[in-house]
Amino acid sequence: MNRRQAAAEARRALDRTLAPFRKVPKRAPARGWIRALRDALGMTAEQLGERMGITQPSVQRLERSEAEGTIQLKTLRRAAEALDCEVAYALVPRRSLRETYDRAARAVAKRELGRVSHSMALEDQAVEDEEEDERLRRFIAEELDPREIWARRP
Repeated sequence: MNRRQAAAEARRALDRTLAPFRKVPKRAPARGWIRALRDALGMTAEQLGERMGITQPSVQRLERSEAEGTIQLKTLRRAAEALDCEVAYALVPRRSLRETYDRAARAVAKRELGRVSHSMALEDQAVEDEEEDERLRRFIAEELDPREIWARRP
C-alpha cells in the first residue's frame, strides 16, 4: 500500500471512529458540564472539592474556567473522576475527512491547472466541464502529493 492509499484508508477509519461523536451535543451547558453534573447529582461545591482534594472556592474557580473555555484538560479529567465520569475528548470534523480532503485537493488542482486552462482558452482550446472534471481527478490521483495540499495556500 502506498502513502496515498494509506492516507485514504486512515481517513476512512477515522471517519468511522468519529461518526458517533457527530451526535454528541456541540455545546456544553451554559455553566459547564462540571456544574451541570454536580447539580444533577445533588453535590455541593464543597463536597466535590473534598472528592478532588481542593477547596470549595477552588471548585467554583474551576467551574468558571470550564464555562469560559480556559480549563486545562488535566483538571477536567480530575473533576470527571471525582464525578465518576469520563472525559470524551475529540476534534469532530464539520464534514467527513474524505470530503474535507477532496475539497482541499480539488481547490489546489484547480489553481494548479487553472494556469493551463487559461492559456488553452486564450488559444481557443477551452475544455468542456466533463473534460475539466476528468483533468482535475487525474491530476489529484497522479500528480498531487497529498502532503502538499495543506502547504499550498491561495
